[in-house]
Amino acid sequence: MTLTGARGPLGPKPSGRFVPPVNQPTAYVEPFRRRVRGLVGERPVVDSESVLLVHRPGQAPAFAFPAPDVSVVNSRPLPEVEGYVTVPWDAVEAWYEEEERIEMHPRNPYHRVDCVRTTRRLRVEVHGEVLVDTNETMGVYETSLEPRLYVRKDQVLGNFLFSNPTTETYCPYKGFASYWNAVIGGVVIEDAAWSYEDPLPESTAIRGMLCFDENRVSVSHDLPAPATP
Repeated sequence: MTLTGARGPLGPKPSGRFVPPVNQPTAYVEPFRRRVRGLVGERPVVDSESVLLVHRPGQAPAFAFPAPDVSVVNSRPLPEVEGYVTVPWDAVEAWYEEEERIEMHPRNPYHRVDCVRTTRRLRVEVHGEVLVDTNETMGVYETSLEPRLYVRKDQVLGNFLFSNPTTETYCPYKGFASYWNAVIGGVVIEDAAWSYEDPLPESTAIRGMLCFDENRVSVSHDLPAPATP
């Protein structure tokens, strides 16, 4: 969501500020120079090489197409650009950029994931048991999100983590996330950690590594607090 989501410049809680201030709500519309297709079954109902990418505050990016490039499915006029329409994401069974299938929403060209080896300290505790205490970490710095520390599975102390096959989420920039339960003294903390076992290319450095949910377990680290711009 980058420009318009989370802590992005047009998001609900921007990490920085415009000088002078920018009036909101603001939509940003730009050319998206890739062929985009939408299929229902094997039938293309959207097929365009004149695509626009629309950024709105608090929303994921959306595609817009010349009206003649859309058939059969419901569409809505794009108020900002005459002759263009938008198509609800779930009105199409499969979306493609060129020949790559995309999930959830269009990928944002301003979104970046940097995976950086670091010696920042990470300590994870659950009900008095220490699961992780190391300074061999991978810092993941993702646009508009708080930085996070990942660790290798062999850095987890004890035999407290177990795969939870019932939970899976998807990130358009990192891929499908697998989840792990922590079991301490018979108490189960569901989805205490997650990992990307087969990440997308820009995130291969964290393949198989674990990140812990500070809302479910006790996580302490020495990542710096954000500066005030």
